[in-house]
Amino acid sequence: MMKKKYLLKSSFNTSRLTRIIAKFIDLFIVSVLAILFYPLGLLLAIFYLGISDSLYGGQSLGKRLMGFAVISLEDGKPCSTKQSVIRNLPFLIPMIFALIPLWGWIFSSILLIPLVILELYLLFKLDSTHRLGDVMADTTVIADDPNRVDLRKNKESWFEGQKKMSPCNRSIM
Repeated sequence: MMKKKYLLKSSFNTSRLTRIIAKFIDLFIVSVLAILFYPLGLLLAIFYLGISDSLYGGQSLGKRLMGFAVISLEDGKPCSTKQSVIRNLPFLIPMIFALIPLWGWIFSSILLIPLVILELYLLFKLDSTHRLGDVMADTTVIADDPNRVDLRKNKESWFEGQKKMSPCNRSIM
């Protein structure tokens, strides 16, 4: 019989890898827009990345494909546009510098590398599996379960519902 702790850790690692794949899909879309249609494409890419987590009820295209959604930890509602922009700042700031030819591209590359490393470090080291963007925007990523109760229509506070659940039944990805 397998140990429960191993299964829990294994599912967290799977969710982390799946989240990385979802972000990679979004960054691939952004890269294609930015490179093929530069400089207008870069502006569109920045715009998409800024609002991406507020689309489709908290799902960017990558998260939608991978079965995740972003919700606010304040009220349990899907990620707002403001939270999406804050959440994606570690990727948006280097992209904004990339609008400046040559020196902006160099500075953008130098800035992006430590931010991505910090994002990945926090994603794998925090027990909550939050990345820097989640901490800044007060959001979390959950599995998009079509059978879950819509948290927006729930009369009681999202935190009240979480308090009533036992820690074994809660899963935050």
